[in-house]
Amino acid sequence: MFKKILIANRGEIACRVAATARRLGIQTVAVYSEADANALHVKACDEAVLIGGPAPRDSYLQWERILAAAKATGAEAVHPGYGFLSENEAFAQACADAAVVFIGPPPSAIQAMGLKAESKRLMEAAKVPLVPGYHGADQDPALLKREADRIGYPVLIKASAGGGGKGMRAVFSADEFDAALASCKREAINSFGDDAVLIERYVQRPRHIEIQVFGDTHGDCVYLFERDCSVQRRHQKVLEEAPAPGMTPERRAQMGEAAVAAAKAVGYVGAGTVEFIAEQDGRFYFMEMNTRLQVEHPVTEAITGLDLVEWQLRVAAGQPLPLKQHELRMHGHAIEARICAENPDGGFLPATGTLDVARWPAHVAFQRGEVRIDAGVREGDAISPYYDSMIAKLIVWGEDRAQALARLDAALRDTHIVGLHTNVAFLRRCAATASFSGADLDTGLIERERAVLFDQPGLPLRVSAAAVVAHTLAVEAATQGADPWSARDGWRLFGSATRRFDLDAGDSHHAVLLSRHHRGGMTLTVDGQAVDFAVQSLDTETHELFLAGERLRVKTYAQGERVAVFGAQGSAVLTEVDLLAHAGDGATEGGRLTAPMPGKLVAFLAQAGDTVSKGQPLAVMEAMKMEHTISSPRDGTVAELLFAVGDQVGDGAELLRLEA
Repeated sequence: MFKKILIANRGEIACRVAATARRLGIQTVAVYSEADANALHVKACDEAVLIGGPAPRDSYLQWERILAAAKATGAEAVHPGYGFLSENEAFAQACADAAVVFIGPPPSAIQAMGLKAESKRLMEAAKVPLVPGYHGADQDPALLKREADRIGYPVLIKASAGGGGKGMRAVFSADEFDAALASCKREAINSFGDDAVLIERYVQRPRHIEIQVFGDTHGDCVYLFERDCSVQRRHQKVLEEAPAPGMTPERRAQMGEAAVAAAKAVGYVGAGTVEFIAEQDGRFYFMEMNTRLQVEHPVTEAITGLDLVEWQLRVAAGQPLPLKQHELRMHGHAIEARICAENPDGGFLPATGTLDVARWPAHVAFQRGEVRIDAGVREGDAISPYYDSMIAKLIVWGEDRAQALARLDAALRDTHIVGLHTNVAFLRRCAATASFSGADLDTGLIERERAVLFDQPGLPLRVSAAAVVAHTLAVEAATQGADPWSARDGWRLFGSATRRFDLDAGDSHHAVLLSRHHRGGMTLTVDGQAVDFAVQSLDTETHELFLAGERLRVKTYAQGERVAVFGAQGSAVLTEVDLLAHAGDGATEGGRLTAPMPGKLVAFLAQAGDTVSKGQPLAVMEAMKMEHTISSPRDGTVAELLFAVGDQVGDGAELLRLEA
């Protein structure tokens, strides 16, 4: 076994590898960018080496610097994690040339599976089922259009060197093809340095099922069952589970054997995932192979009780696979939810900011447990525009799917993040939909369930207002002195005392009255509606509310005037307004075309002097490895472009001006 390894990645996967290595007595070296100097993965390792600036191309993609760090620290092997250089055959070859073990497949396997078109040809030879499509080297746009017409719409355009949903577009008619192809190629060249694409028939209501495979240097290869990753947005996974609902033992064996055949066709070593598109009737087609450990590998660990990172380390050290195929067993059901810094109601735009609050449900760290959190950040850390938007992975396990679903809901309910937009509430709604809870799965689930997933109310105003009042009272009680005359509880010998709270919820303002009666008891009046009210605060954050006979437990977190409230029914953010402090505030400026997040401006779709219509695309930005289109909010004329293509722009920066 190795004595020291270098982890050529960041975030939760780097923390995960460091933890497994520590358990095995292996020392670890972290590499980090200037933006990650205080990151959790740096603290998790025994040593750390700065390798460059914040942007990945200046640090985590600089494999020469990473190899130099490995040599300088005496690391015998490099673990690439996932993303960045994990599927870069040049890096794997450079490691081999430098006599540093690459903890992954051989360069030839990465190369064979890295180009989707080439991998399709290999799979055809290995008799692995394929979706009808065009995988040729000729990339003439006219030819690609003809092939799409031949295959029949809808078709899927996919970056040949891509992954993670980048450089991928579904096209439903010939009229849409040219624009979709251009966008695909642009995103592919920016993400992978290669704009080659392939065209495939777009399977209707497909399920996305993947098989975890593992090969060793002794010629053995096994499959560790399947994961269903059908719940996706923008072709990126949202919820993953194992085993796949409705999977029969016969179909599992067929898919597993096909996956092993795919791996053996390229001489695969280490952890890999063979991804399939599956029809509702069970027919399946090879889609691609990810030549690395997957983000969703913890659900496989949860049902098998195995540590796949440990398997990676042992295989890379030349040891045989710990178990044979007939020795592998699975038990129970596991679900993973990807917690991301993004705004689902705003088209899943990535969010940046500081994790003012990051509180997780009670959990265990590894192996089979009811709840597991894999996170590469902690409270107080910043989510920057330089890297992927994922904050953490929440994994639950149950004896069966029903128990796992119940534990997922409870764990998401107890996940409290404040400081930026996240998808936590969306994930909870998604898991509760009739489609997901009923295992009616396909990649269009989110779109099919839009009515119950987007623009949904959080906590009722009455509850969130009561929570803010409870928080204020708890803070006052905790800070008042022993002198009874300093008490601010509004006690009266006779009559009642009424106190006013001014609260803003979004764009609406609400007057809340708290009345205390001299004989005991309180009344809370929200927008003229009065209810009996009582509260018992365990501390300034945890409160038991009694509203009109209903008992509710809530948590509150305050940053200045803003108070975030979390309860069983959801969450809300209110602002407790000090009217005197804000007297004289002017109206805010509105109506500008601004950047919805920090990022790079990759295209203007209109020029100064152009007449545009409401909803017309005007600019394209790239942030967190994804493209985002900014459309015109109204009819008008473009007066001025305020940036040049290629410029980095900040959140809220005005991109162009419109005249009526």
